[in-house]
Amino acid sequence: MVLYRLLRALFRGLFRVFYRWQVSGRENIPPTGGLIVCANHISNFDPPVVGSAMERPLAFMAKDSLFKIPVVGTVIRNVGAFPVKRGAGDRGAIRASLEILAAGKALCLFPEGTRSQSGEVGKGQGGAAMLALRSGAEVVPAAIIGPYRLFHPLKVVYGKPVDLSEFRGQKTNSELIDKATERIMEDIRLLLQQHR
Repeated sequence: MVLYRLLRALFRGLFRVFYRWQVSGRENIPPTGGLIVCANHISNFDPPVVGSAMERPLAFMAKDSLFKIPVVGTVIRNVGAFPVKRGAGDRGAIRASLEILAAGKALCLFPEGTRSQSGEVGKGQGGAAMLALRSGAEVVPAAIIGPYRLFHPLKVVYGKPVDLSEFRGQKTNSELIDKATERIMEDIRLLLQQHR
């Protein structure tokens, strides 16, 4: 975790200087236990922005192709990233995610699955909700409020944990996952509306 802490410190400095970085809502992040941070997705910089704003280390899914790039693959693996094959249900990535959460660690996901071109929050995919319901992990919504323009304010806001209590303890099916996903996305949208 030495490399993670070094990169986090580096990114914090860069974001403060070049993006007038503002962070709020850190008190909403549970200090222990399985945790999924769900954020909107507007840039390739989103993972380090969300991760460096937190004290708890975050694990990330990353495109499997990134792990084949010399140096890049080694670095991201050493800071807790793990590969996922996009466009299909990747059982290996699901298993890795559940193991991270069962160990009481934190995982960051971008439920939209791809970057938003408009800056508005799109439809969420069901992976985050499915993992939360299967693992019992808390879900904290996060809003990245850009755009990423040099020397213009960039905000990261962490909201209170999403209330998924009505979906827990039931048989997990696609309808339940869809409803839980929409609850998560609503909380992300609300953060964006409140803090823009």
